[in-house]
Amino acid sequence: MQVTETLNEGLKRGYTLTVTADELAAKVDEKLVEAQPDIEMKGFRKGKVPMALLKKQFGQRLLGEAMQDAVDGAMEQHFKDSGDRPAMQPEVKMTNDEWKEGDDVVVSLSYEALPAIELPALDGVSLEKLVVKAEDSAVQEALENLAKSAQNFEEKDGTAEDGDQVTMDFVGSIDGEPFEGGAAEDFPLVLGSGQFIPGFEEQLVGVKAGDTKDATVSFPGDYGAEHLAGKEAVFACTIKAVKAPAEATIDDDLAKQFGAEDLAALKSQIAERLEAEYGQASRAVLKRSLLDALDEAVTFDLPPSLVDAESKQIAHQLWHDANKENTAETDHSHGEIERSEESDKLAVRRVKLGLLLAEVGQRAEIEVSDQEMTQAVIAQARQYPGQERAFFEFIQKNQQMQQQLRAPIFEDKVVDHILEKVTVTEKEISKEDLQKAVETLEDDAE
Repeated sequence: MQVTETLNEGLKRGYTLTVTADELAAKVDEKLVEAQPDIEMKGFRKGKVPMALLKKQFGQRLLGEAMQDAVDGAMEQHFKDSGDRPAMQPEVKMTNDEWKEGDDVVVSLSYEALPAIELPALDGVSLEKLVVKAEDSAVQEALENLAKSAQNFEEKDGTAEDGDQVTMDFVGSIDGEPFEGGAAEDFPLVLGSGQFIPGFEEQLVGVKAGDTKDATVSFPGDYGAEHLAGKEAVFACTIKAVKAPAEATIDDDLAKQFGAEDLAALKSQIAERLEAEYGQASRAVLKRSLLDALDEAVTFDLPPSLVDAESKQIAHQLWHDANKENTAETDHSHGEIERSEESDKLAVRRVKLGLLLAEVGQRAEIEVSDQEMTQAVIAQARQYPGQERAFFEFIQKNQQMQQQLRAPIFEDKVVDHILEKVTVTEKEISKEDLQKAVETLEDDAE
C-alpha cells in the first residue's frame, strides 16, 4: 500500500491510498484459499477443486469484496501509523471511475482529525459545593401535602358542596340507549376534582343522599372513544352518600399509611428525601461550575464538521422551544433551520467540553459497566408500563439508543473523577438561595 499526503491544514487531512493490482490479486487468492475446503464442484471431491478453476469460477465475484477489504485494511493501517482519530466518518472515493481488473486501486481519503488535547492542571481549580439542610418548616410543609393526598371524608347532613365527596350509582345513555362503559355502582367522586367530563360535577352541587339527578353533558370532540366524541349524553345518578372532607391529622396513623413506623420515622424519611433532592440540584450547580472552569482553562482547535453538526442540532431545538405552542417536538415538516450566532456559541462550548471529557475518560480508562447500562435501561423502561419487554428488545437492537443512554452515565463518571482532583469546599445555604442558583443555571442554558 502506498500513502501520499494531499492535505494537511489545521485538522483537515487528505491522502491518496494506492492498493496495487498485485496486492488486490493476493487478497482474492487469500479468499479463495479460505473458501476452498468447503467448495464442491462436479468431477472433484469436496475441497479438492483446483485453484485455477476456482479463480475462473469465483474470482470476479470475490473481486469487489477483496477490494473493499483491501481499502478498509489500508485505512486501518493508515490510522494506526498516523495516530489520527477521525472526528466523523471519513470520506472515501475511488479516483478512477473507469477502473478495470489489473489496474491499481487508488482512493482519496479525507477527514477531520480529532485535536491533540493537553489536559489542564486540576490542582489549582477551586469550586464551591452548595449544601442545604432540610429545615423543620420544609418537612412540615411536605407532611401537610401528604395529609392532603391521604384525604378522608366524613358523612355530612345537608347538600353537596364543591370539595365534598359524592358516592353514587349512575347509568349513562345516548338517545335513550345505555352505552358501554357508561355505568358504575358506589362510585366516589370529589366535586370540583375534574375527574369527569366538563359540566358533570357542577350539576351535582346541591344534591343530598337519596336524591336522583340527571346530568346532561356533551363529550368533547376529541374524546378518546370515537363512538362517544361530540355526542350528548344523559347520566342518571342515584346519590347514596354525601361526605365532607375531614380535617387532615398529622399523626402516627398518617405515617403508617405511607409505610413508616410512626410520625418521627416519616419525618426522618421526608428529611432524607428533601436533602437528596437538594443534593441533586447542588450537584447540577457544581457540575456547571466545573465545566465553566474547564472551558476557561483549555484551548484547542475544534473539528469544524462537529461544530457545524452540533450547531444545526441546537438551532433545531431552539426553534422548537420557541414554537412549542404551535409545533410538536416530533414534527419535522418545517423547512431547514438556519444556524445562528447563539447556536454556534453553544455548539463550540459543547463540542469543546465533550472532546475534553472524552479525553479525560479515555486516559483514566473510565467505562460504563453492563450493570450501569442495565439500570439505565430499566429506568427508561418504567416510562412505558406494560411494554417493558418490547423496550428492552428495542434497545438491544438499536446502537444509537444505547449510546444515548451510555453518554450521560460516562459524562457523570468523568465529572466525578475530575471532582476528586480539584478542591471542593462546602457552603451551607438556604433552600431559596439554592433555587435561585438553579434558576440562574437554567437561564444560562437557554
